[in-house]
Parts: sequence; structure tokens; C-alpha cells
Amino acid sequence: MPYYLYVVTTSNTSGSKSLRRVAEFDIFRTAKNEAKRLRAEAPLDDNSIYKIMFAESAEQAEQRLKEHREQPIAREWEK
Repeated sequence: MPYYLYVVTTSNTSGSKSLRRVAEFDIFRTAKNEAKRLRAEAPLDDNSIYKIMFAESAEQAEQRLKEHREQPIAREWEK
């Protein structure tokens, strides 16, 4: 299964996410290095981030990225 690199932009008002696929990789290390390079050379605005998703297809990756996930609870020692 390939690794997909996306730019995920979250809307401040509605909380919806828009996705733009940047690249597809067969090896995680290559995807990770490309994400690090892009974060350093082409920083995004505050509402956007680079995300890597491992999935069987681009459609499945996009579906997983759009899922609503609960915010993790910060433990006392993590504050």
C-alpha cells in the first residue's frame, strides 16, 4: 500500500477540511523526508498542515483524513 502526502486545510468557521494531494510514495522514509523538506522549504499558513496517510487508495486516504477525531486529553504531566 502506498503513502500519500496531502496538504490539509481546516476552515475556521465550519471546521471542514479541504485536501490537496501532493505526492504518492511506496516507502515511508521517502514520504517522511519529503514532508520534512516541504515543511522547511514551503511553510504553510496556520490553517494548513502536511499530512502523510497510509492507505490502499487515494480515496481511502482522503476519507480517513476527513474523519472527525476527538482531541486527545492532556494529562497533568503533559501540561
